[in-house]
Amino acid sequence: MKQTIWDETARRSMVERVSHVTPDAHGRWGRMTPHDMLAHLTDYARMALGELPVRRAHVPLRYPPIRQLVIYALPMPRNVPTLRALVSRTTTDWGEEMGTLCHAIDRLAARKEGELPEHPAFGRLSHRAWGVLLYRHMDHHLRQFGV
Repeated sequence: MKQTIWDETARRSMVERVSHVTPDAHGRWGRMTPHDMLAHLTDYARMALGELPVRRAHVPLRYPPIRQLVIYALPMPRNVPTLRALVSRTTTDWGEEMGTLCHAIDRLAARKEGELPEHPAFGRLSHRAWGVLLYRHMDHHLRQFGV
């Protein structure tokens, strides 16, 4: 069974890993800095909460077989272009951004089925699919920075 952000143990582990990222860390791939990554994860969580509107992406990921493979089975690819709204800022206050991200993760944990928006690339997702995708996305970027 895939890890999910809805599982308290997995979520606490994720928050713990986030706290180990340092502002001077070097990514193992990609061009993101730790500041960029922290802002990106915060904005992704805000998107999942419905607080950050993001335009629909016209990609084939909305088709159920492809969507299921990407969310549940295939490894997260490196260096995939992302939506501009999710990489349009960087953080200048590390501690504040860290707190904002951790608070957003906690607020996500309180969301019930039907309380999450449509994903801009994947379309309408089940609560379970959102939870797996959120976990895998955060895990991907934390591994990018070695935590």
